[in-house]
Amino acid sequence: MLLGGTSEARPATPEIQEIADKVRPQLEEKTNEKYEKFEAVEYKTQVVSGLNYFIKIDVGNGCYIHVRVYRGLSGKDNFELHGYQTNKNKDDELIYF
Repeated sequence: MLLGGTSEARPATPEIQEIADKVRPQLEEKTNEKYEKFEAVEYKTQVVSGLNYFIKIDVGNGCYIHVRVYRGLSGKDNFELHGYQTNKNKDDELIYF
């Protein structure tokens, strides 16, 4: 991985699902939606002054959302939703946004 570049996409792990679950309330507030399904399927990371996680989330009915979650250096549970993209599908690549 290049410094500042994103990693290759990898299948989501229980840790990535936990991160997605932590930012779910922030996402639901911003999109004004309540998601019945919220399953992380894959992710990429990017080293910055902290760590960005780009996570593809299956929200059901063939719909996906991409989220960018930032974890700062100040603590391991300090996760902030820094961006999201709606209207994605299963085959859409996770890219920087």
